[in-house]
Amino acid sequence: MTDISVHELVKSFEVGKNVLDGLSFSITSGERVGILGHNGCGKTTLFRILVGELRYDEGEIAIAPSKRLGLISQIPVYPEGWTTEMVLRDAFRRLRAIGDRLDELALQMETDQSPALLREYDMLQEDFRRLGGYDMDVELSRVANGLDIPPAMLSQSFDSLSGGEKTRVNLARLILENTDILLLDEPTNHLDLHATEWLEDYLLHFKGTVLAISHDRYFLDKIVQRSIEIVDGKAEFYSGNYSFYVAERQRRFEEKLKKFEKDQAKIEQLTRAAEQMHLWAFMGNDKLHKRAFSMEKRIEKLNQTVKPTEQKKLTVKFKQRDFDGDEVLVMDGITKGFGARVLFSGIEALVTGGERIALIGDNGTGKSTLVKLIMHEEKPDAGYLYLGPTVRTAYLPQMVSFSDEHRTALDTMLYDCRCQPQEARDRLAAFGFRGEDVLTPVGALSGGEKSRLRLCMLMGGNINFLILDEPTNHLDIASREWMEDALSDYEQTLLFVSHDRYFIEKFATRIWELNDGQITDFRGGYREYCAWRERQAVFQQNDRQREKEKKKETKPNSQRPKNNDKALARLEREIARHEEMVAELDRQAEINATDYQKLMEIVSEKESLEEALLSLYERWEELSE
Repeated sequence: MTDISVHELVKSFEVGKNVLDGLSFSITSGERVGILGHNGCGKTTLFRILVGELRYDEGEIAIAPSKRLGLISQIPVYPEGWTTEMVLRDAFRRLRAIGDRLDELALQMETDQSPALLREYDMLQEDFRRLGGYDMDVELSRVANGLDIPPAMLSQSFDSLSGGEKTRVNLARLILENTDILLLDEPTNHLDLHATEWLEDYLLHFKGTVLAISHDRYFLDKIVQRSIEIVDGKAEFYSGNYSFYVAERQRRFEEKLKKFEKDQAKIEQLTRAAEQMHLWAFMGNDKLHKRAFSMEKRIEKLNQTVKPTEQKKLTVKFKQRDFDGDEVLVMDGITKGFGARVLFSGIEALVTGGERIALIGDNGTGKSTLVKLIMHEEKPDAGYLYLGPTVRTAYLPQMVSFSDEHRTALDTMLYDCRCQPQEARDRLAAFGFRGEDVLTPVGALSGGEKSRLRLCMLMGGNINFLILDEPTNHLDIASREWMEDALSDYEQTLLFVSHDRYFIEKFATRIWELNDGQITDFRGGYREYCAWRERQAVFQQNDRQREKEKKKETKPNSQRPKNNDKALARLEREIARHEEMVAELDRQAEINATDYQKLMEIVSEKESLEEALLSLYERWEELSE
């Protein structure tokens, strides 16, 4: 069944310049699709058209009847004085209406026991149960905890929340509403790693349809089954996630370039032959003119092939200073807090030359504060912090500012980097500032453009310790790739705070996770760290289980009757069989990772098995008691 159908959609904001120019695609129920394309290509415009916020100029749009559609970036206006909890509970308004009607019917049934009244009551009660009316509070707590909405925020006025907090609350409300079609426009922008992983897990088990715009490539890789790229207002289709899209796009580019070069060689060959035939025709053979004209028509046709282009890669590289010594950074007993709140205490760490460290953790744990301590922008409450004598640092903060916001990007480079005008223009061009862009005042640049300009300025200094605080936060995918190109040849010490798991996986050789005031120090990449963390969780669970079993053994009269033992044995065999079936489905999912239709069938079958397995576990616990 098709949930969304878009046919020959056209939308323009300027006369003669179409943002969407004949866009056509269809989305099947239950699909998870990534909407890709450079900034300004019309991705958000498409979403706003789908929810009816914008009108389109031409074309047709069809949304499956009875399907509810929700856009994450669109934050509704709520009545004055509404708290966060009231906003979240608004998702249950349909259930509350059923509950109110049930209360009315219960009062009427005290004096009226007619069959019609009883039938309506039974029907509504079943609807209330089926739609989760008895689990509203549990579901609200589950979603709020997953998206890092603490109890204190629930009592806050919704209007007093920051933009990022409002986005999280709106996302939670749409999830609680059981929306059929989710349109996600940069859903992970204001989420930390924990909340992002929770959202990914939710979407992987979500039975509805998902369209996602995101610069988080790891997120796209995990949840997307196929990709649609908007290019020149039209759709290009890729039957896989982001990594598949990147490889396939490159393959298509090389194929088009090969065809173009082949056509150019043919044009050259035909041009020489046509000239020769015209020459021979003048010597008395007029028929050769016709053959030459025929060749020239073929040349015209071949000349219509446009040479394919790909985005320019970053050409400027970091200037690096050789590091002499063993210690780049030493932290001994570092403690820092604000008022009664202690962010971290007793932190100890040693960083040596050439290490690449990712500092991760939930929002509010003190990652940016720790970076400011290293940069001597803050002082520790206790302990000491030492940088090696030959260390030369460069720092890209989360919020970038400049000495004079009225200066142009070019003047800022000339004044602050003391470089020649041509060098300044070359470096700016490598970071996407070309033509008139270099004359834009830095105060008028977007957050992403400011980050790019600051990074461009950092690349001119001799550095051996580069510190980045959320470097990809405001960057689109192309800008993130530029930054990665710049860092790929940087061989000195790197410390960066990031929630971008794709970036972390690409560069980190060491992970620092800041949690509960302490750093978990893991030497290895991000995937290795995640696998280690999962193993630790299993070990802890096994330890808790063993403790539980020890307590049971100390209880008197703990023997069970023989028939109970037999039932337990049967249950354990059944559980083992179900676990094997789930493991086999996991293997099938890996094999069919690019076949989204097959993958949907596997996921559906796995969910049914897991529900049955959960029931078996519950029965096993009852018998074990």
